[in-house]
Amino acid sequence: MRPIHACLSSLLALPFIAFADPVNINSADAATLDRELKGIGPARAAAIVAYRAAHGPFRSIDELALVEGIGQKVIDDNRDQLRVGAGTKPAAKPAATPAVKPGAARGARPVAPQKPPTAPAR
Repeated sequence: MRPIHACLSSLLALPFIAFADPVNINSADAATLDRELKGIGPARAAAIVAYRAAHGPFRSIDELALVEGIGQKVIDDNRDQLRVGAGTKPAAKPAATPAVKPGAARGARPVAPQKPPTAPAR
């Protein structure tokens, strides 16, 4: 009776396993990657997040192979689960630095651009 019970329990859980939500590798945190993907434990999940932070968002699922410890088999085993979305927004570009007067000392205040002098009207 026990083997039948185990088999029925497995069959009842199958729809939840087979139809899990896809994982966006550009926005998932390490805990989600660890929990949702086969062959990805805490160390590999942390490596994916660290690689993404250092190199920017993934452009394809196959770029996961660039992460140390992630092989083609892990990618192939999870390919149906993986998505490459927009992820997090890239960091904003720093504001342009204002012009500094040539020859000015370091740390001098920026000089606003000035209009050329105009001749008085006759």
